[in-house]
Amino acid sequence: MPRIGSSDLTVFPLALGGNVFGWTADESTSHQVLDAYTAAGGDFIDTADVYSAWAPGNSGGESETVIGSWLAKSGKRDDVVIATKGSQHPEFQGLGADTVAKAARASLQRLGTDRIDLYYAHFDDQDTPLEETVRAFDQLVRDGIVRYTAISNYSKDRAAEWIRIADEHGLAKPVAIQPHYNLVTREPYESEIAPLAHEHGLGVVPYFSLAAGFLTGKYRTKEDFAGKDREGQVSGYFTDAGLEVVDSLSTIATAHDTEIATVALAWLQAQPDVVAPIASARNLEQLPALLASAELTLTADELQTLSDASAKVPATA
Repeated sequence: MPRIGSSDLTVFPLALGGNVFGWTADESTSHQVLDAYTAAGGDFIDTADVYSAWAPGNSGGESETVIGSWLAKSGKRDDVVIATKGSQHPEFQGLGADTVAKAARASLQRLGTDRIDLYYAHFDDQDTPLEETVRAFDQLVRDGIVRYTAISNYSKDRAAEWIRIADEHGLAKPVAIQPHYNLVTREPYESEIAPLAHEHGLGVVPYFSLAAGFLTGKYRTKEDFAGKDREGQVSGYFTDAGLEVVDSLSTIATAHDTEIATVALAWLQAQPDVVAPIASARNLEQLPALLASAELTLTADELQTLSDASAKVPATA
């Protein structure tokens, strides 16, 4: 069980993404997925207060509400690590001190819990002095409603500045960073964020680990994702070099008698400082391939084959 940075949080090596809860997975199905994930040993659930404000009829917070109803029903609050994020909810935009405090407490209410195990600044807010934000996150820890702080989608320089401010003033330092990182999106993570994470002992929790489903192998032509919920996301990954990565994944998956998605996640899990990639399942059928990654060990040659194929993917993909 990997540890999240310098925290005392040890977690299953696959984080269950909550972005689909209340969006492409209704409450009942979401509860089934959560039940199955935890029954298999999973204990790391990732969400955000904005999930899924983009869906018609939603206003944000739906995912946290679904997770909260599952926690109440299952009684498993003490068995799981809950990570959520603030700064993007329509009612709590940005990272000013007052907004941070209100957003975190709103998340607590939706989750039906008295603490958030890992609380991320979801996106940088350059309109607010960074020290104000760092102090606001520190206050959440001092108030006992957040156990550990973390950052997501921050540049190397801004992340380093957050850590410097925290060190200088004796404030809570982030223990994790959540970057966009997968086999078809390796930059700017590998050249910029990875060295910083290693230097400061940050646990890395990649999102879009399966490239919005592209790395499951189900999108081999543009017609495969036309009109789908994730069309806008998948189209950005769809390149000839990206398809070659999928072909390499397929060959290795066949050799291990497993799924393409399983291999893609196992590659991520083998990267330095990666604690647990995030992947979501909108139904029970999608979950086994994700869980299997925790048991799959790729050979050095297989890891290199995938790294070599993915190095050919344009950095803008």
